Amino acid sequence: MTVLVDTTIWSLALRRPARRLNPTQQRLVAEWRRLVEEGSAGIVGPVRQEILSGVRDADLFERLRDHLAGFDCIAIDIDDYDQAAHFYNVLRTGGVAGGAIDLLLCAVAHRWKIPIFTMDRDFDRYARHLPITLHDLPPPS
Repeated sequence: MTVLVDTTIWSLALRRPARRLNPTQQRLVAEWRRLVEEGSAGIVGPVRQEILSGVRDADLFERLRDHLAGFDCIAIDIDDYDQAAHFYNVLRTGGVAGGAIDLLLCAVAHRWKIPIFTMDRDFDRYARHLPITLHDLPPPS
């Protein structure tokens, strides 16, 4: 099953040196690696853009871009944008603020009926109001 991986996880795995990861972050990267190895790590174009944005070193940018080229992007339909706007309205009614890219991820995940893998705690709040599921880390071994 595909898991939609959020920018926070991709950045942790691809942009942060392993020696600087705390134990929780190491577990997140290990789970990301497992998903990648089994071909279950999904990405959407806006997440790809966020990962590449702010990379000032041209060589690093090229390496990241080449690495990401190996992953198929989950297609975003026009209906996903409408659903994201609806989700925004649902959240606002519930007193929760949500970002445009976050809610687009929620809409895509909802349409494909796939979980979202993130370390962004905003998604915990979204999941209390929206029909989405989050990918949980397996228990420590």
